[in-house]
Amino acid sequence: MPRQRCTRGHPYGGVRPEAGAGEAAPAAGSRGTPVAGRCRSAARGMRPRRLLPTPAGTPFTFWYTAVLCATALIAERADPALVHALLQGSSTDVAHLVRTPELVLVGSALWVAGGVASPFTAGFVLVLTALERRVGGLRTAGVFLLGHVVATLATEVPVGLAVLAGGLPGSSLHRLDYGISFGAAAVCGALAGLLPLWLRLPLLTAVGGMLLEDLLAFTDPMTGWGHLIALLVGIATWPAVRRWHAARRLPAGARRGAPQA
Repeated sequence: MPRQRCTRGHPYGGVRPEAGAGEAAPAAGSRGTPVAGRCRSAARGMRPRRLLPTPAGTPFTFWYTAVLCATALIAERADPALVHALLQGSSTDVAHLVRTPELVLVGSALWVAGGVASPFTAGFVLVLTALERRVGGLRTAGVFLLGHVVATLATEVPVGLAVLAGGLPGSSLHRLDYGISFGAAAVCGALAGLLPLWLRLPLLTAVGGMLLEDLLAFTDPMTGWGHLIALLVGIATWPAVRRWHAARRLPAGARRGAPQA
């Protein structure tokens, strides 16, 4: 994941997953105990087809993936000069953030460095699908954008301040920076909070280890810090995503506030 984000012209160089005693047994013909219901729900969640996005089940992930496929096709087949112009116009460098922050913050998240066939992109789609199935599309989009925006600003604002102070050349304001890896790191961090401990720890260890390895390589320290910041942003959303997940598991009447029998 850390090597997926594309950054060029960085000021520091580099290119930037039995009823118990006393309990009444279920009546004949009943649909089973609550425990059995939870087991069936967990089994449905583990079905392979639920790992992939669908238009009805995970609309945000499905259509966002379709957009990434379209932009990847453009990047591969279109004239190189046109592609460079599009990427430059979507770059979240300091100059663009000062002039058109909304445009580039959204536009930079529409391109995948390395193409949609890369292992990173496949993992990103699986993680995004898993989070959307648990908290919904709008909230998943919010987590992604939160990590993307916060990490971008946290890495670009220091560059702008360093240029003003004379510590970096003016060319640092116009470096090429785009990709989805900040948002992907935030989504990974958020999803970990909804997983059981035996899955949460390996996920955070694997993702955090890759990010630290990339940072210690010092090929692109600003982006490396951005990935860690985005992961922490995702972890900071645990109270919210757990409330959202719990709310989605309630019966429809309970979500509307209707009294339960």
